[in-house]
Amino acid sequence: MTSTPCCARTAEDLNRVCTIHADRSDCPDAFIAEMNGGYGLMVHDGGSSAVEIAFCPWCGAGLPSMDQ
Repeated sequence: MTSTPCCARTAEDLNRVCTIHADRSDCPDAFIAEMNGGYGLMVHDGGSSAVEIAFCPWCGAGLPSMDQ
């Protein structure tokens, strides 16, 4: 299930297309990941993991929780 981004900055980050990295998880300019109905901050450690966040880092809006 895809939710609507809370603000323009989140939408911009989610829609970012990197011309250098084929995978968003490899791009250091990508910060937010949409996953399981919620959002997370991407962990740039060579994998594709993210840490769930409850509030938008830019506008402070409450974000949906990831599906259990």
